[in-house]
Amino acid sequence: MSIEFKLPELGENIVSGDIVNVLVAEGDVIEPNQGVFELETDKAVVEIPCSEGGKIVKLHVGKGDRVKVGQTLITLEPEEQGASGSLPAAVESATPRADKPPTAPPSSGSLPAAERPSTKPAAAVPAESGNPLPAGPAARRLARELDVDLHRVHGSGARGRITPEDVRAASGTAGSVAAPPREPAVPPGEPDQDAWGPIRRDRLSQIRRTIAAQMVHSAGTIPHVTNFDDADVTELEQLRKGVPQDYLGPGVKLTMMPLVMKAVALSLRQHPIVNASLDEPNDEIVYKQYVNLGVAVDTPRGLVVPAVRDVDRMSIGQIAEALGKLAETARSGRFAIEELRGGTFTVSNLGAVGGTYSTPIINHPEVAILLVGRSRWMPVVRDGDIEKCYMMPLSLSFDHRIVDGAAAGRFLNEVIGYLQNPGKLLLA
Repeated sequence: MSIEFKLPELGENIVSGDIVNVLVAEGDVIEPNQGVFELETDKAVVEIPCSEGGKIVKLHVGKGDRVKVGQTLITLEPEEQGASGSLPAAVESATPRADKPPTAPPSSGSLPAAERPSTKPAAAVPAESGNPLPAGPAARRLARELDVDLHRVHGSGARGRITPEDVRAASGTAGSVAAPPREPAVPPGEPDQDAWGPIRRDRLSQIRRTIAAQMVHSAGTIPHVTNFDDADVTELEQLRKGVPQDYLGPGVKLTMMPLVMKAVALSLRQHPIVNASLDEPNDEIVYKQYVNLGVAVDTPRGLVVPAVRDVDRMSIGQIAEALGKLAETARSGRFAIEELRGGTFTVSNLGAVGGTYSTPIINHPEVAILLVGRSRWMPVVRDGDIEKCYMMPLSLSFDHRIVDGAAAGRFLNEVIGYLQNPGKLLLA
């Protein structure tokens, strides 16, 4: 008897998503809870596991399709009916089978055949095989960054799945040959023509639609005002550079961002109007007695703003560790929708990609956002003398319906006070 696998419930207010990757093919034999699709929904890319096992008879959707909760994705036969079917050669070489005899006599303490690890390395999926590459969002993003052809990478994960470690290993074997000149970037989409020349058309992704709707709502609802200022972070930069590598923990890097986040969190406790929201239907200001900082992260699929919770209660080392994990999770798409909710204030780091000042758009229903520009050495006149100072540009946008200019100015001065006095920041 055939089984229809339908898109399950994915979370509150999530009714649809886009298929961004198909991990299986018709004729494959899958195990229960094996990942079959990668789905982009709201701002998250999640792997959808099939609750049933068996042979895939039909794939009802493909890459790029928009699907709704409850829509049929796969038709499959139970494993006992589909056991006689064979896997495609490229997949079979990388997939352990419960009914496949072992290549060597097992010892008396060996695992059952279905649980025994493969005795030979997984094979790479050739480009001409037509089978989907068994790689998740993190591995694909890393492959793009390192310019690695995934078709030439041997997967060491379950069922031959390519892991980020496999991509790094493949990149390390490339040698020291100089890279060829970079070709002009080819935009995504299908080729087309307009009245003036060739173009490409690409459908708006789920993430981009969500970003667009949020930006239009924020810009159309909130009267934005932006204050610009600079913080002299010369002493703070010296302190940061003086922290030994791995002092905060293995792999934990201390950048300026955790220090800025700590300064912002402490300042929000002193200026609650900036850590609030406006409840328009009830004509009330809602003061948040917790500090959850949203961090704008630039990902291959668009800008996302996951939240770090209770930053005011965290040490700088804890913030640095949380920030590193959050950024990697967001860029790979392996995060839950809930991680994008509950923020009370947003910090965006424009300095990571260059630029000094900007006019950031507030992340509704928050009432303010701070953008940090690229710090640079500048001549500063003090007491008639010119000094060389390391200056950090700051741009604070605020909702002028409930935050007055003076209140915003006092808050920004508080942040600058912490950044210009490292002792005050560390002892707070």
